[in-house]
Amino acid sequence: MEIKASQVKELRDMTGVAMMDCKKALVECEGDIEKALDLLRSNSALKAEKKSSRVAADGILITTISESYATLVELNSETDFAAKDTNFLSFGEKVKEYISKNKVLDAEAFTKSPLEDERQTLVQTIGENIQLRRVKTLEYTGDMNIGMYLHSDSKLGSIVITKGGNNDMAKNIAMHVSAFNPLCLSQDDIDQDTLERERAIYQNQAQDSGKPQEIMDKMIEGKVKRFLSEVSLLSQNYVKDPDITVKDYLEKDNASIVAFVRLKVGEGIEVNTKDFAEEVAEQLK
Repeated sequence: MEIKASQVKELRDMTGVAMMDCKKALVECEGDIEKALDLLRSNSALKAEKKSSRVAADGILITTISESYATLVELNSETDFAAKDTNFLSFGEKVKEYISKNKVLDAEAFTKSPLEDERQTLVQTIGENIQLRRVKTLEYTGDMNIGMYLHSDSKLGSIVITKGGNNDMAKNIAMHVSAFNPLCLSQDDIDQDTLERERAIYQNQAQDSGKPQEIMDKMIEGKVKRFLSEVSLLSQNYVKDPDITVKDYLEKDNASIVAFVRLKVGEGIEVNTKDFAEEVAEQLK
């Protein structure tokens, strides 16, 4: 049967799927838009499943601050090109709206939300693996201050909650957290496995020096002390005034840090890079 251009446009407007795919679905469903819509939804889920194994290490962060919580969400795509696509950004706005109304504590919650169908449709529209990969949510009460920093490219962000001070102080420390990526709040909070790995490295370095044991012990402890000061938030030199530490900055207003989180798009994802010749060879195959 003949499929009218107006039918294709209507289905396209409803789904955001490519015109050719809309026409194919309408032909298969003999012009029934509702059936074609169900078919496209089914296909989008299938395509999303097939693409889910592909590495999605690019993307953006979505943020919100509500009356009792603040949230960072990592929305991934395979390429920076897709991360700038209007359909991708539109989906990002829907994620923002959802997390502003719903306190989401982990990425699993998105699979049970209305956003999942839209994510699968977006995979079909853009042709890349799209994932809501990570969520960081901090809760706070009325006697606390909340600060959020999002870098201009929307790929790096942090949340800091303080007691004392004000929201500007919390935001300044969030900027610092984004820049310096502390592993812990204070030196006492460092993960012991992380500390022991560093200590083992310093011990190997000291043994290679050939110096007496007591000298090596001092070298190791000196490096451990420097490492702790570099990765502990309170010990780090404050980003806006390197002559003082973050602890000094807080003490000016008798403030303390309750909690902090940081996300960077693609962090922890292993990406296999290929040179151009390899890609051309694969395409020729």
